[in-house]
Amino acid sequence: MMNIENTQECFVRLWLRLEHTRRLFKAQYKRFCIRRVLQAWFGSEADDDFIWEVCHQASSVLSEEDELCGWDELPLPKLHPRKHRELLRAIVAVKLDIGMRKVDLKALDKAYSIAFPKSTPINVNKKRKP
Repeated sequence: MMNIENTQECFVRLWLRLEHTRRLFKAQYKRFCIRRVLQAWFGSEADDDFIWEVCHQASSVLSEEDELCGWDELPLPKLHPRKHRELLRAIVAVKLDIGMRKVDLKALDKAYSIAFPKSTPINVNKKRKP
């Protein structure tokens, strides 16, 4: 069972575990999708209601073309971190029974930079010029 917290250390573990799970699924010829990831991480706790709640929470902040569904193949976390960021954010929100806005986004983004040091840092909340 995983211990989920709203801390940077936990987010680093989640990012690394996500990449490890992707590699494991690839070696086992399994689909790398939300449903399989949640079932691998949480076992019998990942029932249809839990999976739906995570997908619903993650998709609520993404655009329609980026929407996450349970069986959709996930892209590489290193190359497309936005979807995975929202997935991890939704997992933390559902497990801790807090709102999506209460998840520490700065810690989540910093954890991505720690887990994938050679990748471009993500920060979708930065201010942009109009």
